[in-house]
Formats: sequence, C-alpha cells, structure tokens
Amino acid sequence: MGTWALAGKALILVENLSVPFDRRVWQESLALRDAGWEVHVICPQGTKRDREPYVELDGIRIHRYPLTAAVGGPLGYLKEYGSALWHTYRLARRIGPVDVVHACNPPDLFFLLARRMKKNGAKFVFDQHDLVPELYLSRFGRGEDFLYRAVCWLERRTYRTADVVIATNESYRAAALARGGKRPEEVFVVRSAPTVERFRQVPPDESVKRGKPHLLCYLGVMGPQDGVDYALRSLAKLRDELGRTDWHAVFVGGGDTFDAMVALAAELGLADRVEFTGRIPDEDLLRYLSTADVCLSPDPLNPLNDVSTMNKIMEYMAMSRPIVSFDLKEARVSAGDAALYAPANDESQFAKLIVRLLDDPEERRRMGELGRERVAGPLSWEHSRAALVAAYAAAVAPVPSGGSVPRPREAAAGVAAPGVATLAAQPRQRPVQGKDGQVTPPVQRTDPAPLHQRHEGAQLEPALGGGPAQLGELPVAAPDPHPPVQVGPDGPGRVDN
Repeated sequence: MGTWALAGKALILVENLSVPFDRRVWQESLALRDAGWEVHVICPQGTKRDREPYVELDGIRIHRYPLTAAVGGPLGYLKEYGSALWHTYRLARRIGPVDVVHACNPPDLFFLLARRMKKNGAKFVFDQHDLVPELYLSRFGRGEDFLYRAVCWLERRTYRTADVVIATNESYRAAALARGGKRPEEVFVVRSAPTVERFRQVPPDESVKRGKPHLLCYLGVMGPQDGVDYALRSLAKLRDELGRTDWHAVFVGGGDTFDAMVALAAELGLADRVEFTGRIPDEDLLRYLSTADVCLSPDPLNPLNDVSTMNKIMEYMAMSRPIVSFDLKEARVSAGDAALYAPANDESQFAKLIVRLLDDPEERRRMGELGRERVAGPLSWEHSRAALVAAYAAAVAPVPSGGSVPRPREAAAGVAAPGVATLAAQPRQRPVQGKDGQVTPPVQRTDPAPLHQRHEGAQLEPALGGGPAQLGELPVAAPDPHPPVQVGPDGPGRVDN
C-alpha cells in the first residue's frame, strides 16, 4: 500500500517542550506532512520563543497553551499536569476528529484523552521519549515510594491503551515488549537523530578558547540526572590531579540546575576556566562545536541514563567531534568508536580520557570522522522517518476479520532487577532497574478523502475519559559518592529532553 492511501489527520500532543523547539517532534511532524498527513500539534507556549497561541509553520498547525512549570514538589506537578491536560482537551475539541492521536511523554497521562478519542475512531500512538519510572528514580532519589508506584501504573495504562508504541531505541523497545506486553509488530524504533544539514562545520573561532590551546564543550540540558556536576568535578581533577591547564570549557544549554552548576564551578575554583552560555542561537552553537577539540557526555550511570539515547552524543557526531562519555549501554550503541568510555561515574578516569584526546590530534580526527559517518549513515534521520511512517501504517491498518489477536502473556524481552536472574517477564513487570531551514512545502493530497472525514458524525465528547530485542540484566553501579544535586526548596522544574 502506498503512502497516499494512509494519509489522514494526525494530532501530536506534547507537554514538556514547545514546538518547533522540540526538535524530535518537529522532525516527526515534517516527516508525516511529507507522507501526506494533515498534522496538528498541541503543546505549551515557550518562555522566550514559540509564544504565539496558534501558528502554521511549513504546513504544520501548532496550537499552544500557557503553562507554568512545576514548583513546590508533587503538588506543583499535579497543578502543572492538570492544567496541561485541560488545555490539551480544550484545544483537541476545537481541532475535531482525527485519525491518529500521537502522544509524547513525559508525562504518561495522555492516555486519558486518547481513550475518549479512540471511541470516536482514532488510533493511539504512544511516542515514549522517556521511561518515566526510571526518570523518577534517577531524578528524585526517593526510591520505590507511592509516587513511583503511581508512575508505574500510569505507564502500564498508557501501554495498554496504545495501538502502536514508538520507542527511541532498542532498550525502550524491549521495555515496551516486556513490561508493556506489546507484540513485536506493535513497537517501532524511531531513533532521535540530528538533521545533518543543520549541523554543519563553520570556520573555527579561536577567540572562544579564551587564549588556551584547547576547547572542551558540553551541549545539552542541565538537570539533576544530566551529569554536569560530574563534568565539573572531572575538570577540577584534570587541573589538580593531572596538572593540565591548557584548556577552556564551554557549557551550552540551560535547565533546572543551571544556577547550581555555576555555583559549583565557582566552588571548585573553575570560574575562570568554565563558561556557561545558557541557550544560544544555532549560529553561535555551530561556532563552539566547530572549534571544540573534545566534547563531553558526562551523564552518570543510573536507571534512566543507561538505556536512553543522548541527543548530545548524536549532535557531537554530526559535527565530527570526538567524545568522552561514561560507559553506558545506549551511549555505546549510539557513538560506537566515536567515543572513549570511562568506567561508570569515575571522574578521574573521565579526566584521563580527556587528556588522551587532547594529546592525540590524529585520534580526534579519526573519531570525528567515524561519528559523522554514523549519523549520516546507519543512524540517520532518513531511517527513522521510514520507521515513523511504518508505525502510522500499522496504527491505521484495518483489524483482521475475527477481531484483534490476543496479546501473549509471555514478554518478548526479559528485564531483571539488579542481581536477579532474567525471568520470563509479564506485561505488568516492574521497570528496568540498575545501570542502567529550507523546508519543502506541504505535500498536496491526491486521495479522494482523508480518513478522518470518513468518521461520520464523530465528535470528541466533552468528558475525559524489527524482532524482539533483549534488554537483559543490568549491572549495578558502585555507590555514588556524590549525592543528587539539590536545586532549592521549590524542587526541580520541568524535564527538558
């Protein structure tokens, strides 16, 4: 069946970032548009950009609502998510019937809307950006308390409601198969990948090195689980234990712990060697990355990071930069030989690997070329685009005569708790534990009528209602000598991912 026969009306729901600032959602929207879909996106307004309540960009209809980030702990999140659900529901009613509702987490709450929309003929695609139970464990350090059990329940309900699950990597796919009870043909891997055209080399700018021979660069979110504190302590060891002062470091990005990281740099005596830029325009980002000698991916080993694909790694490779990372499962899958890997959370070894690359320009060049080849080849967005279109095809495919096939109770992938042998997993199994722009114009439809027009009289009611991959047993990290970063009495803000 050709793509045109699949064209219909898709509604993408996002809560934790505005669009098009959320690059993954924007890439998905454009890919669906090019496949003949009419694409609507509901998302929050940004704080400094993406402020219009409604805008049509490159054929994508974007509906935005005001949202205040959570403060004050769990009650703050309850207020934020309640507000987001209400605004999303309100805007979805205005948009009208759709063929596919495509929900991006976190949070795992959009199944509440999807269940009502499914009654009117829509199919539900769950785009799992994060494993929220692992995110909770890694971010808050509260253990398996009541709120942890609640997010596990919400994830199970989301899996159960979904017709199709989109996973960002094979580890997430394995979780959907094991604890989500999904069949292999219901789960598609759509890896996040940078658009190579956006990440292009520009002439190096020696001024950003601040008079030093070498530039180190970090790009990404600065949250409690992102390891900026590990990077800073590694840089202090680079100076104090290894005697290297021939470098300047730039940290690009923002997040909940930005101010805390600036303070930590000062406490470590790095204020004159480390520069925090906040979020910056693309042209400035390209200058820094084109000048950098080594790029840093200091995400520590925790239940979430070990099985998550880090966008920063993909973007470093798109810019042909060598990488130093901690040894995480999905970091190796993404970077391969384009990175050097320090033992998990070992800051001294991380610093030694930085020295190794600073002293070997030929190795830096070789690793950079390998990385660029990976994002232009096997990890390119073109492969993900095809998987996305295939996921939509599966979602809207007619149900075989005789009804749906019962899901097998045996999971297709085993996920074990630390120190426990891998057993046959059940759909309700607990989460993974342990270590873890020139854009072409919209495509014009040639089919006689989009699918949503065939739902005669359907209206949203005014009430809410690949083969299997093995994740395997995950080893346990050594005790962390550094407690989680404290971000103040108001608690952490939203997750930027």
